[in-house]
Amino acid sequence: MSEKTRGAVVFGHAGARVLVFPTRDGRFFEYEQLGLVASLADKLEAGHLQLYCIEGLAAETFYAFHHHPAERIRRHGALEDYILNEVLPLMAAKNSHDCTIVHGCSLGAFQAASLFFRHPHLFRKLVAFSGRYDLTMRVESFGDLFDGYYDDSVYFHTPTHFLPGLGGDWRLARLRESDIILTIGDADPFLDNNRYLSRLLADKNVGHQLHVWDGRAHRAGAWRKMAALYI
Repeated sequence: MSEKTRGAVVFGHAGARVLVFPTRDGRFFEYEQLGLVASLADKLEAGHLQLYCIEGLAAETFYAFHHHPAERIRRHGALEDYILNEVLPLMAAKNSHDCTIVHGCSLGAFQAASLFFRHPHLFRKLVAFSGRYDLTMRVESFGDLFDGYYDDSVYFHTPTHFLPGLGGDWRLARLRESDIILTIGDADPFLDNNRYLSRLLADKNVGHQLHVWDGRAHRAGAWRKMAALYI
């Protein structure tokens, strides 16, 4: 059973709250369409998890190429503010469980990771599938989403850019208490970027799991299996 609430569709009645970002072209209903909700049916029915699937708004942020890159990252920041000030409080009001997980696939994995690493005090766990954690890098057909533009906002929203600079920051202490799961296929274009993020976390003594799957795992069939295992 699902419930439509303001800005999200909700699956499950109790358990750890899971904030779910869609892929680049996905909407709030994508997670169900791809079969990932079904892969978690037992946990949802048992009251272990409650999913809050939201809009990623990629076409209005990172992929809004009719806007200057500075406006693209500003719009992403506005989305983050909305999530912090509207979505997360709504989730807490509906469900008092003490664990909040943030999760996404592909571009949604970037959005989940950026939010998690910037605000680790708000989450217990990150689960990111097939993510690219640096949107300025060029890999295969994936280009720099800021067209060479760079400013502090791009820096502070890009995990592999700002994480090396964390020293005695309170965020680092909180990250060391969190559960971080990254997955990628060994034939996926973002494999090296995932390994780089893993090395950065290891250098900061931040515990995490990097699961490298066989072949091309940037697809719904792999994500369904990953969800059942790691969420």
